[in-house]
Amino acid sequence: MNIKAFLAAGALLASQSFAIIGFGGHYAPGFGTKLKGMSEPAPVTDDETVFLQHKGFDGTMQGFGFKLWVDVLPFIDIEATMNFQMGSYDASLFVVNPMDEEGLVTEVPLEIELGGTPFGKATPKFVAMTGDLSITYPITWLPIIRPYIGGGISYHLNSFVLNQKFVSSVVDGTTQEIINALAQVDPSDPNSVALAKEKSEQLGKTMKQKVQDAALDEGLKKSVGGHILLGVRAKLPIIPIAAYLNGKYYIGGDYPSEVDSGNITLEVGVGFAL
Repeated sequence: MNIKAFLAAGALLASQSFAIIGFGGHYAPGFGTKLKGMSEPAPVTDDETVFLQHKGFDGTMQGFGFKLWVDVLPFIDIEATMNFQMGSYDASLFVVNPMDEEGLVTEVPLEIELGGTPFGKATPKFVAMTGDLSITYPITWLPIIRPYIGGGISYHLNSFVLNQKFVSSVVDGTTQEIINALAQVDPSDPNSVALAKEKSEQLGKTMKQKVQDAALDEGLKKSVGGHILLGVRAKLPIIPIAAYLNGKYYIGGDYPSEVDSGNITLEVGVGFAL
């Protein structure tokens, strides 16, 4: 066998397997992130008429993302990535009916919409959006697959978590009027229990709307950090389709006090490579 011809064919195969530029979409779960839940409802009004409780999550945040990569530079490659990740947590307001001897409360499940995110009104979510610019060093002598290692800078945009302080901040003159009317119902009036129930429901709806409005106006928390990554891309010759797998570990970035970030993201995707 002609060794020179074999090596030339191998080099040609490797050169045809990779492209100058590529763009893809991927599944991007985040691992180890935890949100602390509230074990008991906590008061958000001074007279303990309205309480808040939310659950937490522990483990995997679901996500997706997009990636642009450039392989044309000598010795190094460049990747630009945008990931969106979220973890859902149920939250409810509890409005106490002071006229009910059994301490009846009205539960108001919360659905909110977070400004600056691609998610509509839904069960409250902690949303993390991360933009990464990475420089990678590839192993180029292998055909079909290209392992690489690298790192870079990360720009984090994180949503807030519903808490007592936030819900308390939406109590204004309108809600206080309803609270005052609820407290002043005459217990000797036979219609007082029914009226108190009506006021409780009205207060719950009013508070829910104010929480929704305030959440939509709440900005995202921005911070800068870094990351290191280990990955591999695979592409057959001629066919302009590539698959990739990345593991990233994030360093730095600010998160709400209720959130403990796991800092690990996996990216599994496919894209066009031209």
